[in-house]
Amino acid sequence: MEEEERQKNGLELIASENFVSPTIRSVCGSVLTHKYAEGYPGKRYYGGCEVVDKIEHEVQEQFKALFQAEYVNVQPHSGSSANLAVYFASLKPGDTILGMDLAHGGHLTHGSSVSISGKWFHAVSYTVDRISHTIDFDDVRAKLAKHRPKILIAGASSYSRIIDFAAFRTLADEFDTLLLVDMAHIAGLVAAGLHPSPVEHAHFVTSTTHKTLRGPRGGIILMGKDFDNPFGVVAQKSGRTKRMSELLDASIIPGIQGGPLLHIIAAKGVCASEAATPAFVQYQHQVCANAQALAEACESKGMMAVSGGTDNHIVLLDLRSQKITGRDAERILDSVGITVNKNMIPYDPNGPLTTSGIRLGTPAVTTRGMKETDMHTIAELISRTLQGDDLDSIRKTVREFASHFPLFLEVSEEVYAK
Repeated sequence: MEEEERQKNGLELIASENFVSPTIRSVCGSVLTHKYAEGYPGKRYYGGCEVVDKIEHEVQEQFKALFQAEYVNVQPHSGSSANLAVYFASLKPGDTILGMDLAHGGHLTHGSSVSISGKWFHAVSYTVDRISHTIDFDDVRAKLAKHRPKILIAGASSYSRIIDFAAFRTLADEFDTLLLVDMAHIAGLVAAGLHPSPVEHAHFVTSTTHKTLRGPRGGIILMGKDFDNPFGVVAQKSGRTKRMSELLDASIIPGIQGGPLLHIIAAKGVCASEAATPAFVQYQHQVCANAQALAEACESKGMMAVSGGTDNHIVLLDLRSQKITGRDAERILDSVGITVNKNMIPYDPNGPLTTSGIRLGTPAVTTRGMKETDMHTIAELISRTLQGDDLDSIRKTVREFASHFPLFLEVSEEVYAK
């Protein structure tokens, strides 16, 4: 397949992509894809669900244990679906939500005007500091005081520093708002104990199961200590009191989805079991070490890392000193087999379709077995490409370099057990 060859022969630096284990791939293609099972374990609209009921219940328990959660819904098809379900369960159209500005590292589903989150709700946004490029909590407080949102959203898609969830919860409590944390990008780091967990602080936590968590493409919703808290966790519906967990379940089915993808849910379970191993913790340490090495190596080549570096798997580069836009950088790097995405930098003078930066991530190359010294090689290849060196020569070098870190048919389970 062309796509398999592209992945094997190139360098995957998209921060939201990873390579799953052979076991996860096989479960995704298993006979579970045949089963329709609208509803939840013990409450299905179809017969023949006794086996998938056991599977889904077990996967729920695995994620509860992994993230020390009291509630989990494993049916969301994506992180975006998970976020929409939280809105659907706790808001009415026109309610105000406050999330990180997309141009400063937020996500489309945190209130962007082109997303349903920005079309159905009155969305306002907070920013990062102009100098440090870290979250401006003074701005968060000011926006909370001015707009009194129903939900405050923490989490990002291109933010490379630790997020202080305790500080967000303090502000949420002060202004009587619900706190939603979208940990899609950092879920693997949270599972490994390398980033503070949001579960003990947030009313709701959503995540994808791919990215750093290295599972199949999909989403989850979690709740922790506020599982039984009357503030925002229960509501009056149809003349009786319903727990927020019931409202969240109903917001997925029949609210925004139909039948769950049982083959993906089972693969999520494999993902949770892999994430509970010492090898996974070791992997996440290497992800972070590689990101720091990549940021330092890129800066040594004159490419500035936004916020001065990284605490996680993301390196956001400001390319203005290289006299090239993010859009052009993405295109030329792709031509030599280095896959990145154009990305806005804070206070970007260019628009979202052009951008002044690119976003790099280390989960996928770390899964292939690359270490810090390899990040220096990658930075050198990126620099040479952007400076206009011989692209044919670089393309051959990338292919040769990638061949030392085999994927798919050549790779064994030991890559995921190291």
